Amino acid sequence: MSKKPASSENNSIGERLIRLRNKKKVSLENLSEMTGLSVTHLKKIEEGKDFAPVGDILKISRALTVSPDDILKPRENDDGDLRKERIQAFRKREEAYQYTVLTPDARNCHLRSFRVTIPPGSEHPKISYQHEGEEFVYTLKGEVDIKVGAKTHRLKKDDTLHFNSNVRHSLKNPGKTETVLIVTLYTP
Repeated sequence: MSKKPASSENNSIGERLIRLRNKKKVSLENLSEMTGLSVTHLKKIEEGKDFAPVGDILKISRALTVSPDDILKPRENDDGDLRKERIQAFRKREEAYQYTVLTPDARNCHLRSFRVTIPPGSEHPKISYQHEGEEFVYTLKGEVDIKVGAKTHRLKKDDTLHFNSNVRHSLKNPGKTETVLIVTLYTP
C-alpha cells in the first residue's frame, strides 16, 4: 500500500472550487452550463492546470452564489507557515498575479473591484480575458500594457482605462518593478 504524496497546495483555488461545487451539489457539466465556461477549462482549473482569470472567478462565484473571496482566499484555519508556503506555490503556478477582492460584501452585485498585483516582466502566456460587461483599470503603481482587441494601451501610475470587456483583453507588466492595479468590473 503506497502513501499518497502530501501536497503543498492543499488549499488551492481548484480545491476550494471543488469543495464549494460539492457543497452546492453542482456537477462540472452544470457549472459549465451556468457559466458558459467549458467543462475542460473548469476541470483544468480544479486540477491546477489552468489559470482562472477574474472574469471566470466572477462567473463561477455568481453561479455558485458565493463570494469571489470564497474561491480566491485560503481558509483562515490553515497553519501559518504551511499557509504561506501554499500561497507562494500557488502564486508561482499562476504566474504570481495576486487578486484581492475589494468589495467582499457585493456578492450578488453587478459591480466588483479587485486589487491586482503583477510582478515585473510578468504576463499570462496564451491567456486573454473576455467576459460580459465593462472594465475600468486604475494604475496605482508601476506600468501595465493592456491589450484590448488589436490595440495595446500602456498605462503608468495614475493612468486609467475603461473598455468593453466583451472584447478579448490581456495584461502584461513590461516594467522592472511590481505593478499594482485597481480593476473594477461591471457584469450584467
